[in-house]
Amino acid sequence: MTMKGRNLAAFLILGALFGSLLTMIAFDWLDRSIFANQTDDGQPSQEASVGRDGGRGAVEAPDDAAQSGAVDLTDEQRQKLETAYRLIQTKFYEEVDGTALVDGAISGMLSALEDPYSVYMDAEEAEQFNDSMIESTFSGIGAEVTMQDDQVTIVSPIKGSPAEKAGIRAKDVILSVNGESLDGLTLNEAVLKIRGPKGTQAKLEVLRAGSSQPVEIIVVRADIDVETVFAEMTVDNIGKIEVRQVAANTAQRFLEELQALEDQGMKALIIDMRNNPGGILQVITQMAEPFIPQGSTIVQVEDRAGNRSKQVSEGSSKPYPVTVLVNGGSASAAEIFAAALQQSAGVKVIGEKTFGKGLVQSTYDSGTGDGSTIKLTIAGWLTPDGNSINEKGVQPDIVVEMPEYYHAAPLPKDRVLKQDDIGPEVANLQLILNGAGYSPEREDGYFSEETAAALKAFQNDFSLTATGKLDEETALKLEQELIERMLKPESDIQLQRAIQYLQDELR
Repeated sequence: MTMKGRNLAAFLILGALFGSLLTMIAFDWLDRSIFANQTDDGQPSQEASVGRDGGRGAVEAPDDAAQSGAVDLTDEQRQKLETAYRLIQTKFYEEVDGTALVDGAISGMLSALEDPYSVYMDAEEAEQFNDSMIESTFSGIGAEVTMQDDQVTIVSPIKGSPAEKAGIRAKDVILSVNGESLDGLTLNEAVLKIRGPKGTQAKLEVLRAGSSQPVEIIVVRADIDVETVFAEMTVDNIGKIEVRQVAANTAQRFLEELQALEDQGMKALIIDMRNNPGGILQVITQMAEPFIPQGSTIVQVEDRAGNRSKQVSEGSSKPYPVTVLVNGGSASAAEIFAAALQQSAGVKVIGEKTFGKGLVQSTYDSGTGDGSTIKLTIAGWLTPDGNSINEKGVQPDIVVEMPEYYHAAPLPKDRVLKQDDIGPEVANLQLILNGAGYSPEREDGYFSEETAAALKAFQNDFSLTATGKLDEETALKLEQELIERMLKPESDIQLQRAIQYLQDELR
């Protein structure tokens, strides 16, 4: 199934996740202290990226310092590497491919940095990545991941994607795929396990934040088209533009939709950046400029020596009130946008604390000409006020937490829950029943008579066998009903709070 329209997945999916949250393209405003590569006219030519798992970026040769030998290996270091290589090639009990040894050595050096965003891609991985980034449709589960504490962690499920519909949430940790553990794998290797053809199942063992027991979530992979901007006019001529990812054409689409809303007489605007994993920096600055007075800072970048460069707005401000919606799945470019409007335009940010990704990666050719690449964290980005949000996130001006059932775990499908059962699975069932509109009158994990009555009422309403027990059929239907309710605008309390705020501003 190819998902289109309102429930369309945006850009990155598990299967095209060698990309980054934020790619910085030809940064004329970054000085040489940050980017050593220069073109003949003295302007930076290097693409850098800010992302959880490395950035796409243009592939550049190593910088001048590396080429000139300023950071060459010492004789002792070179001897150590050559000795290890020679010993393995001559003494190991099996023959070993020399290229694989060199690739492993590079991966080992990057691993020694203890930075999940600095990665090595061999020629095959780089080719797969490049192919996936230029296709208009991807096949996968529809989520963006990072490596946190050596665990594959969900940053955000794409709205309308199979991952979201199956109950995947931001901060979920994926432990295994179809019975294969992801422990010890690189992010790229893990992604290759999770990706797969349209229509196939990914049985994910997932550990949810705050839970000690993993659950199994089955996600059916699907084709996910690249559409990023959706706009509509809501009540009282309040416009809403939802940006699901920041791709190459997103600024153009954003500005088109913004103009269309203004032409319709828009009096206020909500910009929804929730579950937006990021994208291209030049694009996000183009999107921010119409709201930020000329001369005000959009974002800063700081190199290892503490040198800072600023991106300054060449735009203006708007005559109508604006607000930005964020949550824990808003990352990198989305965070830059929110922080820029918050600090440089006085725009109120509403929702939950964002993901917290504030590092810059750059992509380099490995120097061999075989197509392999190295992505390396080279700097950090800062808010207009000069603060890092890395591992901290952007704090909303108006905090609106979504109801607890938005973070509910999947219901068990392999066994029946019944009256007098006790435990966290029952508490989770009670949470979901409440979210679906069927009050069990308690959420303490005891399967009471009232819980059975609420479940029986649900079964009756959906023409299921009314046993008052949670079987597989009831569990699937209950999860489906909860997700459908969660996707309705009237159930979106963050959106409703943004509308209320703007209505108050317009009075």
